[in-house]
Amino acid sequence: MARFGTTADYSRIRHWIEERGGHPARVKDARDSETVGIDFSSAPMEEISWDEFFQGFDGSRLAFLHRTKAEDDAARLGRIVRRRKHH
Repeated sequence: MARFGTTADYSRIRHWIEERGGHPARVKDARDSETVGIDFSSAPMEEISWDEFFQGFDGSRLAFLHRTKAEDDAARLGRIVRRRKHH
């Protein structure tokens, strides 16, 4: 059974993405410099540095939701989500 976790830890995010052949990106010609994503293909996204990625990541208060345990450990089941507000 798959398990999921959410993290804002830079090292864990970078390791998870790079291990699966991805890189930080943003939508090409995006007006908002905080619009960041992950690119695993040649989609219409431009590659950016990890520093730019994490600046936008923190600026938009994002977290990374990802599979933590699976039969296929290389599964690319991960996405960027909004961080939950703490009360």
